[in-house]
Amino acid sequence: MATAHAAQSNCGIRVAASALSSTREAVLEAKATLGSGDFQHVIAFFGIDHDAEVLARTLNQALPGVPVSGCSTAGEIGPSGMMQGGLLLIAFPRRGFRVHSELITDIDRFGVERATDAARRLKSQVCPTSSRLPRENVFALLLVDGLSNAEENIVAAIHWELDDVELIGGSAGDGICFRRTVMIHNGRVAQRAAILMMIETDYPFRVFKTQNFEPTGIKLVVTAADTENRIVHELNAEPAAREYASAIGLRPDDLGPFSFASYPLVVKVGGDYYCRSIRNMNPDGSLSFFCAIDEGLVFTVARPRDILSATEAALQELDTALGGIDLVVGFDCILRRLDAETRQIRHQMDELYRKYSVSGFHTYGEQYNAMHLNQTLTGIAFGLRAAEA
Repeated sequence: MATAHAAQSNCGIRVAASALSSTREAVLEAKATLGSGDFQHVIAFFGIDHDAEVLARTLNQALPGVPVSGCSTAGEIGPSGMMQGGLLLIAFPRRGFRVHSELITDIDRFGVERATDAARRLKSQVCPTSSRLPRENVFALLLVDGLSNAEENIVAAIHWELDDVELIGGSAGDGICFRRTVMIHNGRVAQRAAILMMIETDYPFRVFKTQNFEPTGIKLVVTAADTENRIVHELNAEPAAREYASAIGLRPDDLGPFSFASYPLVVKVGGDYYCRSIRNMNPDGSLSFFCAIDEGLVFTVARPRDILSATEAALQELDTALGGIDLVVGFDCILRRLDAETRQIRHQMDELYRKYSVSGFHTYGEQYNAMHLNQTLTGIAFGLRAAEA
């Protein structure tokens, strides 16, 4: 039975996916599906069951001389729709694209300094004779360890250094295990790391985000927390899990990924609401979060809106703005996928992603300009027509 699927865009980006469980065989199948091409850079998204060392080595052998960046996922989105435990390759051609990348290590200890230095070096590669980047044909793409607890600081530092050039990306995952996330870069395997890419393109593009929740009137205040590890011990001076469960009408024993997806917690920033999603409940009744938290933070309990209509509206708007979507590289929160599964609309989401040529992965968090977010779909949409000279 065939396990490989492929897609090719007008701008020359090729996408190939393999569902084979053998890491080496998956790489070879995906590479064969990509076909021959003059590739500038390949991005790999892969299930955590794949052996990262074997994956990095085999990709280097299969794609000699082609830089490869990538990360483990909480699920992949390919030409056939959503996958889990698969391998997805996104190959950028030399014609119309110039991709510059760096691996940033030890981000939990030296993240801001090293991210700033990497951004500065990549910026000089794009504009060696100018201090300002051309925002109309350059964007930044960031892949970051989703268990590093360092995303907020890194995203803010990079965005500041890059003169507000638009940035998107996702946090690496490992299904819903929350134990081990992995980055690969040019044959190297790293944890507690990030990969920053500066991508120049001759094609029109739009960076975007979309979310599908609305706030209720229920407020929960963080009254005790371990901010370094993103753990909330108390909400409204009560045990966190018990108070959250009470607010959404459940018992603490009923809490899990699906309830966290269905009843997200949001904070208001600059007039807009952003998710600070719960990752898991701990044995002591505390709650671990995907995003940074602090004592005194005021959460609002939110309820989801129709994820299908909200996502389609955002993609339709991009389609109109670009005169037709050619390809979308997307970073979709794992909680959105779980919400779609809970509501039994995963098949419709697959159809929607195929309709608008969305490829990417399910994340532990999403990057959008200077912010680290949860329960959103962020991405970069390329238009059908080359930008006029």
